[in-house]
Amino acid sequence: MSNDHLLCLNSFTFSRLPKIIFGRGTFAKLADEICCYGERVLIVTGSHSFTNSAHWTDLKKQLSAKGINWSLVHIAGEPSPDLIDDAVTQYHQTNMNVVVAVGGGSALDAGKAIAGLLIQGQSVMDHLEGVGRGLVFAGPSLPFIAVPTTAGTGSEMTKNAVLSDNNQGFKKSFRDPKLTAHLAIIDPELLDGCPRPQLIANAMDAFTQLLESYTSPRSNPITDALALSGLEYFLAGFSQNSEADLAGLDYLAYASMISGICLAQTGLGAVHGLASPLGANFPIPHGVACGTTLAIVTKTNIAALQARQPNAVALTRYAQVGRLLVHRPQLDHHLALISLVDTLTHWTNILSLPTLSRYGMTVDDIELIVKESAGNSMKTNPLILTKQELTQILHARL
Repeated sequence: MSNDHLLCLNSFTFSRLPKIIFGRGTFAKLADEICCYGERVLIVTGSHSFTNSAHWTDLKKQLSAKGINWSLVHIAGEPSPDLIDDAVTQYHQTNMNVVVAVGGGSALDAGKAIAGLLIQGQSVMDHLEGVGRGLVFAGPSLPFIAVPTTAGTGSEMTKNAVLSDNNQGFKKSFRDPKLTAHLAIIDPELLDGCPRPQLIANAMDAFTQLLESYTSPRSNPITDALALSGLEYFLAGFSQNSEADLAGLDYLAYASMISGICLAQTGLGAVHGLASPLGANFPIPHGVACGTTLAIVTKTNIAALQARQPNAVALTRYAQVGRLLVHRPQLDHHLALISLVDTLTHWTNILSLPTLSRYGMTVDDIELIVKESAGNSMKTNPLILTKQELTQILHARL
């Protein structure tokens, strides 16, 4: 197929983005940015990594020098609706001017939800998709600043806050354009010293988001260009060939940011469709759930498209990514598809991505995961996969 088959120009909507400050050392600008909003800031962060760092010590000094009063919320693990409601209740009447989240995807999602609810003081269960009360979020939201310390989720660019309740077995989104951050500061220095397993999981999440955005039925020329840029920088920062070598944190931080921009516009696909119930029912990190199913889902999507939609533009895009992965721009379409699946399978093996059974999943759980996978991400997969195909995917990664 020619490259012309990659082109697709239908009507599309492109949602607003945060102001972006990117680069090493840009964290030092956070205090000045906070000053633009007022004198009281609520800082949301993870368990201890950030508050035990020199970055936190420096930020506290800068805030004190500028007369900024701060309060702190810690997010241990994935945020739950109860945790969000508790924080909103505690700080609802404290006249906060801005919410700043510094951390991984969990901290950013929690900060986003808290900022959205702090003015009105209502429960997040009023608005949580699928399990909430179905009320329209009227806003307004407090200004929100996102500062990621991982390179994977892209949450700093999205309008949704993902919340989990392990007792109820759900992982759902509080989603609204008014939740989008006003500002995102992406400083790759904050990734220095990140444990290798976390880097791998985050990298797999970012790559999956780029691939699924590029092959989504809702992709558009803007997201196409961004996704390809993100993939290029991802491959420059991520070693395919060594079990121990993850380099180029600046490139991975950029790729993660771009993946968040893209997914916010296009939706995702079957990898994330499965990752949601997997994370809700088992203690499997989100990036691991994505990474361990990525190769087999991609293989299944390609086979299903070849059988049911052989002229689909998504096939040409999968082939294009296959060429990028093996650095062979002229590679034949069929061989490029094979190269894509082979490379992703190779990553699964050399990165020792764990199987689902490592987290307690058994054959008896497959039916439940398939049933609960029919969320928003499945709707933007290149095609609808059958229950049998989804079952076979999960069987393959047990």
